Order: sequence, then C-alpha cells, then structure tokens
Amino acid sequence: MESPSRIEVFDTTLRDGEQAVGVVFNPDQKVEIALALERVGVDVIEAGFPAASPGESAGVRSVAEAVRTPVVAAMARANERDVDLAADALASAGRSRVHIVLGTSPIHRARKLHLTRSQVVELAGRVLRHARPLFDEIEFCCEDASRTEPAFLAEVCAAAVDAGAEIINIPDTVGYAVPEEYAQLLRTIRVRARLSAHCHDDLGMAVANSLAAVAAGATQVECTINGIGERAGNAALEEVVSALEIQGIQTGIDLAQLGDISLLVASLSGYPIAPHKAIVGSNVTRR
Repeated sequence: MESPSRIEVFDTTLRDGEQAVGVVFNPDQKVEIALALERVGVDVIEAGFPAASPGESAGVRSVAEAVRTPVVAAMARANERDVDLAADALASAGRSRVHIVLGTSPIHRARKLHLTRSQVVELAGRVLRHARPLFDEIEFCCEDASRTEPAFLAEVCAAAVDAGAEIINIPDTVGYAVPEEYAQLLRTIRVRARLSAHCHDDLGMAVANSLAAVAAGATQVECTINGIGERAGNAALEEVVSALEIQGIQTGIDLAQLGDISLLVASLSGYPIAPHKAIVGSNVTRR
C-alpha cells in the first residue's frame, strides 16, 4: 500500500507520557506544554484522562481552554461515566475528541474485563453510541491490539465504526510487535475510518513500528516528546516526524522547534535527555 502524503500527529505526552514513573504535570505545566505543542504544529493533543482524578480533569479543562488550533482529546475507558467526565472537561475545546479505550486481547478479556467476545463488541457499540453526540470526533482504541486475534480485532473495529468511531487506534500496548507483523495486522483492518498507530518501546521498535504502520495505511501516529511514557516509553515524536520527513511524508510539524520543546518536556518531567538521544541529544545537535 502506498504511504499517504500527509500524516496527522497525535501527541500524548500529557496523558501516556505522564504515565512514566514519577511524572506528574500540574494544570499550569500541562498548558505550558500544550501551547508549545500547538506552536510545533501537532494535530491532536491528548490532554489527559479526566476520570483519573479531579486534578487531572482540571488539567484537561485548562488545556481545552488554552489551545485553539489542535484538536484536544481526552482518554476514557469504555463506560458512560468516563465518557461524560471527558465531555465535561473538553467543553471549552475548539474541537474535541474522546479516545475510548477497551481491551480486546484474550488476556484482557479474561483477566481484566471478565467479558466474552460478544460482550466486548456489545460494550464498544453501546459506549460509542453514548459518546457520539458529545464530541466533535471519536477515536476508538483496541487496547492490546497486537495480541488480539486478527479476525476478532477486525470484528470489533467494524462494530466501532458502525457505532460512530471515525478513528481506529491499533496499539502495540505492551511493545510486543515487530514492524512486519504490526504492518500486517493493520492491513487486516478494512474499515471506513482512519487508522492510527500507537507504539510502545519495550523491544526498542516503537518508531520502526510506527513507520511500518504508515506504510501499511495508517494516517495518524501517536507519540510523545522524547518518547516518555510507561515502562520503556512511547514512540518519540521527534524521531517519527523526522523519519517521515526524510521519506517525503509531510506532518505539519515545524522541525526547527523540536529542540526547544524537547528541553521543555525534559525539564518539567524530570527525565533528562541522554546525550546520544536521536534527533535532540547534545551529541547529535548543537543548540
């Protein structure tokens, strides 16, 4: 499949990045990072997970009030309460998106959700239909997609699109996939919706998997500044967009500003940039 000429960048530094050990952004810090992300040119800012706490909800609300150009997203688990809290936090957004997450793999169904396949499909449809009138956009995430049976994954995605999802996120939640198999997984999802890649770096493959997903037809990549995130982190935004630029694939990101936002996130997160870090490390670039 031919790669698209323009890829949307979904930044999750303020949500998934904040899951890194010891990282907590207060509302003012979230706004400072969000405004920097807006200047850099990201398409979507995932501001947080409102159901987590009143403080997190306040941070999402502050970001929604502060930025104007990017879509502002909030994560919600697949239940009506989470969705309603996300809608409340995003009420001031110029354009809002809910990112509904539901586990689909056998281990998630059995150990976390205690649901059968048919119950997962029913739950996805019910919650998405509830969310449809509350947001400008809906993204549905099949959590642990890379360990989900491909046929069932395709079934859930089709049901999600039928219920109103416009973006389907196929995440490598545990950093388990390698590029060839991840690309093949995305090729099995044939729905009338945009496909998104969300990759973790447990095998050091998050950027490579994201690029493979684009080659397989994904039109959105989800990443974080400096690759911060839980466990081994996420695909690093600066690496993904630079690699896409080399291939002639546009993202709308101002590459000249990557060094400044990298330093900002390093300072506020307490996670320093390694000198040999690709794109933004001091051994790689002069500031």
